Amino acid sequence: MVTPTASGAGTDKIGWRFENTYSRLPDVFFSPVNPAESRDPRVSILNNRLAKDLGLDLTSLSPKAAAALFAGQDLPAGSLPIAQAYAGHQFGGFTMLGDGRAILLGEHRTPGGQLVDIQFKGSGRTQFSRGGDGRAALGPMLREYIVSEAMAALGIPTTRSLAVVTTGEPVYRESIRRGAILTRVAASHIRVGTFEYAARRGVSPLQELADYAIARHYPGLSENPQKYLEFLREVTNRQAALVARWQLVGFIHGVMNTDNVAISGETIDYGPCAFMNTYDPATVFSSIDRSGRYAYRNQANIMQWNLARFAETLLPLLDLEPDKAVAVAMEVLDAFPDLYEQYWLDGMRQKLGLQTVEADDFEFIAALLEWMQKSRADFTNTFRDLSAEEPLTDDRYQDTDFQAWYSRWQERLDRNGQPKSTAYSLMQSVNPAVIPRNHRVEEALLAAEEDENFSYLHKLLAALAQPFEEKAEMADYRDPSPDDGTYRTFCGT
Repeated sequence: MVTPTASGAGTDKIGWRFENTYSRLPDVFFSPVNPAESRDPRVSILNNRLAKDLGLDLTSLSPKAAAALFAGQDLPAGSLPIAQAYAGHQFGGFTMLGDGRAILLGEHRTPGGQLVDIQFKGSGRTQFSRGGDGRAALGPMLREYIVSEAMAALGIPTTRSLAVVTTGEPVYRESIRRGAILTRVAASHIRVGTFEYAARRGVSPLQELADYAIARHYPGLSENPQKYLEFLREVTNRQAALVARWQLVGFIHGVMNTDNVAISGETIDYGPCAFMNTYDPATVFSSIDRSGRYAYRNQANIMQWNLARFAETLLPLLDLEPDKAVAVAMEVLDAFPDLYEQYWLDGMRQKLGLQTVEADDFEFIAALLEWMQKSRADFTNTFRDLSAEEPLTDDRYQDTDFQAWYSRWQERLDRNGQPKSTAYSLMQSVNPAVIPRNHRVEEALLAAEEDENFSYLHKLLAALAQPFEEKAEMADYRDPSPDDGTYRTFCGT
């Protein structure tokens, strides 16, 4: 049995409040482990704004002490490092997994009473590394930092990034790269894959995990006589809302395996992710998704598929009679498409300033998207352009089909029964002017990795922190790359 770590130099002054509740589950769910030694840790970036929200004061730390802390060389007071066990369907195939390069330090209690996971990613080998080195390269860790913070600013449920440090150790991938560790903050790291793992360990471990997850994320269900069914329903609802939010900003996750679906409803794992520029439902960025399984247009269907795998794990808890368990689970799963469509429609109405509901709304929105695809319009910029209280002067907007749709839209806004300025204000509050444009992300990563120049990173993060603000100095971050059709992302393992 492992015990909480002693206080490292200065960590007791930071404000850590670890509770380590996950490690009270049966030890089949985790393995004690310590971060690997780092030769020369150095801070690349600290998220002081997030630290403040967590009730942590990093300002008292010297750069050396901060590097040692976030490289795992000087563990926080009260932490209890473990690697979590889980499984997952990866591109449809089941695999036993686990934290192969991540270490959960424990759960920290925020000033608001929320319990959040503090996890190192890239901190060395664990029991679940399966021959890997457990390390991570600087570029992929900074990518997760950038995109997760952008998602948070967009108001989309997501894990967050507290720090990235380099380790002074080389990482061998397609080339020799600089090793790095990301500190991730999450509501928890309990995944659909965690339940797939538990289900293969028997009903008792499964029930303990389910009770823990309910108490942590859905405490209002704890006394419900049908709490496991309602748990399935709540997770399904959150995931329907989440994937709708992705679609509304053109976000493509890239690797929607069941081990990357958090039962908290947060976006987790920013490997081969990217934001769509030219609107095309078939868009895929991930270099390993050769069949388009996780393309933009497939994300809702894949989420329903993943939830079916989750429902399968819960069957022994739903009813003692298998047929009845399957029936109630199917009732929840069958409701997913309508649930997702409602979230998506509500979001699209906001993006277009529509404050009433009409029977042909779906067809009306689809007509715009069809024109966007035909004209190869930029997804983000089209909605932002529509949000402006000014005539659309760009040549593509003079297209006959668009003009016909635009006239319908103006009539639709008139039926809101409010000044059009109200609609435009609503639209400006939900249609971002700035997203993590792929070429800008690559520009920042290249400068950081090759030249240790973090100025591009900080400028990009400043632009992404206020995505709905229209600022002249941020104009360069609005335009997509002209050759974006060839852009590919990689898992970063």
